Amino acid sequence: MRHKNKVKQLSRTAAHRKALFRNQAIALIMHKRIITTLAKAKALRRYIEPILTRTKKEFDPNLTIADKTHNRNMIFRKIRNKPAMKELLTEIAPKIKDRPGGYTRVLKLGPRKKDNAEMAMIELVDFNPYLQGEKLANVGGEKAGKKKRRRRKKKSSSQEQNKEQGE
Repeated sequence: MRHKNKVKQLSRTAAHRKALFRNQAIALIMHKRIITTLAKAKALRRYIEPILTRTKKEFDPNLTIADKTHNRNMIFRKIRNKPAMKELLTEIAPKIKDRPGGYTRVLKLGPRKKDNAEMAMIELVDFNPYLQGEKLANVGGEKAGKKKRRRRKKKSSSQEQNKEQGE
């Protein structure tokens, strides 16, 4: 029996599972949302939430430099990717510093055509412009707001004279 075993095994060995979560965490950090199976998305949420919680500690004024360095080392231990680490500390951490938890959202997408596996999208909550009320610039090639009317330019008197002389 699996008493007190909260890790979803996903039919993988421990090393394979560790690599899977690391790769998916890097993709989620870099792209802000990924599409995967529902089981993997739920398992990834348990993996990435503690990493994001540690990232928030960059803004804690009570921590010493040694504590902040330790936090960065613990995060890097899980991620092992310098560009993802930079993205995490520069873009993601400032946005989630005031959030008390729940940094990710899992949305069900329906079954996959090939094998009927339940698909889901996992995304970082603070990075969805549609749910925050922000308008994306030039979505679908149209500008937001009213269209401006255009009028024909009136010919100036000098242009009219040139036209009359040319005839």
